[in-house]
Amino acid sequence: MPQNKNYSFDVIVVGSGASGGWACKRLAEAGLKVALLEAGRPQSDKNFTEHQPAFELKYRNRAPEIIRKTRPIQVKFGVCNEYTYKWFANDLEEPYTTHADKPFDWMGRVRMTGGRTNVWGRVSLRFSDWDFKSASLDGFGENWALGYKDIEPYYDLVEKYVGITGSAEGLEHLPDGHFQPPVPLTCQEDLFRSRVKEKLGRTIMPARCANLTKPINGRGPCHFCGPCERGCMTHSYFNSAFTTVADALATGNCTLISNAMAYKVLMDSERNRARGVLYIDRNTRQAREVFARVVILCAQSQESVRILLNSATPQYSNGLANSSGVLGHYLTAHVRSGGGSGEFPSFGARPSLGGPKKPVGIYIARFRNLPNTPPYKKFLRGFGYEGGSSVGFGWGAPGFGEAYKKAILEPRTSIEITGFGEVLPRWDNFVELDPRVKDLYGIPVLKIHMSDGENERAMIQDMGDSAGEMLEAAGAKNIRTYAHPSAPRWALHEAGIARMGADQKKSVLNQFQQTHDIKNLFVMDASGFTSNPCQNPTLTIMALCVRSCDYLMSELKRNAI
Repeated sequence: MPQNKNYSFDVIVVGSGASGGWACKRLAEAGLKVALLEAGRPQSDKNFTEHQPAFELKYRNRAPEIIRKTRPIQVKFGVCNEYTYKWFANDLEEPYTTHADKPFDWMGRVRMTGGRTNVWGRVSLRFSDWDFKSASLDGFGENWALGYKDIEPYYDLVEKYVGITGSAEGLEHLPDGHFQPPVPLTCQEDLFRSRVKEKLGRTIMPARCANLTKPINGRGPCHFCGPCERGCMTHSYFNSAFTTVADALATGNCTLISNAMAYKVLMDSERNRARGVLYIDRNTRQAREVFARVVILCAQSQESVRILLNSATPQYSNGLANSSGVLGHYLTAHVRSGGGSGEFPSFGARPSLGGPKKPVGIYIARFRNLPNTPPYKKFLRGFGYEGGSSVGFGWGAPGFGEAYKKAILEPRTSIEITGFGEVLPRWDNFVELDPRVKDLYGIPVLKIHMSDGENERAMIQDMGDSAGEMLEAAGAKNIRTYAHPSAPRWALHEAGIARMGADQKKSVLNQFQQTHDIKNLFVMDASGFTSNPCQNPTLTIMALCVRSCDYLMSELKRNAI
């Protein structure tokens, strides 16, 4: 690639995950020349192992200590195992730091084309104006610089392409979308849904997820093999590597540059314009530069903000595009440390080690602080639950010999639900550069400061209490609930540290994820979220990205960028 100051591309996109894939697809299909910088290796079907039995692996997938030697943080994420650990960042080579009293597990740092969409949970939910305008409703924080009607057509577009299964429920605070037929509920899940609705008035639905139940765009329907996190040869779940990125590459207008560790945005200080990106080649450790008219960061919240902080210049001494001073602040994730489980009748279900496994189960919609209901006095905002039923063997059965053999086959059927709750954006949850630590590639690393506040602590307790209440209402036996502090294991839904807003003094981005300070620099991942509602963020990340790309193209046409 020519290494000179002439623009080799129209756009550089950093990161190939949920937003990066869509940015490349949208722009390349419109005829723009796009360079896609990906920190990891190319992904392909040959890397997928969803049908490979554990006995074929060297350690039978039973030696987590081997994985922990190089990935002590990533292995805590249950899908980083002997099958997939090489997809993940080496924690020793790419460290980060935390405050001694504020542990934080930064998991899901994937180094393959497709990023986290290789291993994500696939729950796909829309936000509503109860989320975008929450500050007007309860007085905390800031409203988003856009509303539901602004993003609704982009939700439609993304859902039709991705393929989202689900059911229409008619909830104002959790809008319906364009759904494929839902993944069917089990008998236990259906019983749980009907009894909780009857006794408590709460809505339980089949999880809305990015697993196909009907073929689309050459992708086959899910065949319920189970381990989606190990890839999918039929491309039945959404992974940008074989969908949006593949579409972009097929145009001939997108160039994938793999093993490119983005370090900083290169600036033309005289014109106050981004002119390219400096990256480190993971294989050669050599610094390289690539140039374009526009730079879009889609590297994942912490990674994109790390790039901006490392791009400081005399004009932007505390981080690029940070005249507001808020870059890195208002870090949010989701609390997920409250929930419960209980046992249910088997209804004839039998345990199996090789039977079909549903990709998802149920979703319980938020029921606190809703339209036309009194405010819940213990905390602001709310939470939903993800969960589902399982049928297992009675491994703990008493006895021995023939009696034990019979007892072990008696099904143990249960439902487990885990709450996912909104973390209020607070200034004192933030990331910064650690001046004392660099990664293997010589790039300064992040120091992450994150803790629960009073609102989160009260919400987590209610997650556990409400889980028990619903399980009891459904007639479950042997109910167990829990409510633990979040640290160090928040959900992998970090957001908010380059927040958007109408007021340039309080935000980094405008409603189109364009930096206020530098007109040809965009950040199109979840770091632009003004708040982080309890719904999973990925669908909104993608919809916002497509909307912002359409704005970018309109601005390029009128030479406004």
